[in-house]
Amino acid sequence: MPSMRPLTLAVVAAAISTPSIAEDKDYIYINPFIAYQYFDDKRDLSETGTFGAGLEYRFTPSWAVEAVFSRANADRKYNPGDSDFEEIRLDGLYYFGAPEETWNPYLAVGAGNADFGDSALPIYTSGTNHDETRVNIGGGVRYNISEMVSLRGDIREFHGIDESTFDTQVSLGLSLAFGLASGKSEPAVAAVVDSDNDGVEDGMDQCQNTPAGAAVDAKGCELDDDRDGVANSADQCPATPAGASVDGRGCETDSDNDGVVDSKDECPDTAAGADVDAKGCEGIAETVETFQIEVQFPTNSAAIDDSYDAQIQQVASFMNENPGTIVEIAGHTDSAGNDDYNQALSQRRAEAVARRLTENLGVEADRVSAVGYGEAEPVADNGTAAGRAQNRRVEARIQVRR
Repeated sequence: MPSMRPLTLAVVAAAISTPSIAEDKDYIYINPFIAYQYFDDKRDLSETGTFGAGLEYRFTPSWAVEAVFSRANADRKYNPGDSDFEEIRLDGLYYFGAPEETWNPYLAVGAGNADFGDSALPIYTSGTNHDETRVNIGGGVRYNISEMVSLRGDIREFHGIDESTFDTQVSLGLSLAFGLASGKSEPAVAAVVDSDNDGVEDGMDQCQNTPAGAAVDAKGCELDDDRDGVANSADQCPATPAGASVDGRGCETDSDNDGVVDSKDECPDTAAGADVDAKGCEGIAETVETFQIEVQFPTNSAAIDDSYDAQIQQVASFMNENPGTIVEIAGHTDSAGNDDYNQALSQRRAEAVARRLTENLGVEADRVSAVGYGEAEPVADNGTAAGRAQNRRVEARIQVRR
């Protein structure tokens, strides 16, 4: 019998580990069973088979009460003869699964009266009828074959209060279920209204007249992927730069109508009909001389010192000798790293060289521009270290307008 107690505890632990689910229906179960009873050694009773039945009322998905009657006849272990055994008890059960689930593990605790009959030895059974008050704890599992029929396995540990005895019972039974209306009404579900059929109900929809089929956010408003203030469905230029001024079509504005959008127009007030270059300035710039400036920038830096002024001075001298020229300082990188990062780095480096021309070497600022090309204009193979070194360069492109 002592070896059965770990099994009892294992069943209890397994039942605790199973999650609970609610269901609004009451059930009555009739639970006939057969069992095997292990008696405390003190009782002088051998292990024996027993049978019985229970009437169970499951009044919530998790809680039930059960009245149980069982009967057996056990041989004496140390003395000749046998003894009848009967028990009536009342148990409380806590289920960890909803009634309609296939597996319903549970815990149980209860109390009752066990009668060992007049022929039982008086030792460890109290009273003139050899009866004893016993409490029990244990658990089990119900396996639903159908809505009305299930199998039930159960293990209990019994403690005799009067004489401090311990008995164990393992049982297997069949359950017949009868469902009862619980009388609990389902809460009324408010109708969901979505007037513009965008998938967001009216109570949460902050834009209640979106066009049919338009993609919307959680607030029911049309998406604006480039965040220019023009919804995707009306945006004819869906990738405008952040912060750019746009018109009603979602396209960048061109205030002087020269074909160069304002964010790139370095000459925003050109005359109507004038020919302009890519910068929006009148006249077409033609490169007449290119100087390669071998500036070695620190990693991830655009800092430049006066040690490179000799090379940059050649550019300044050429421009001073040719006052009709302008210069574009073009920054380039190799292909290592992110495209956007390389573009921004090349721009910063070009601007650093341009500042040396204007602030240190006296070239007029309106004759100098700086453009970063990132990795877009390689002059050598980026697949080799030597090629990447050649591509990390700054050029001064001397230009005249034709």
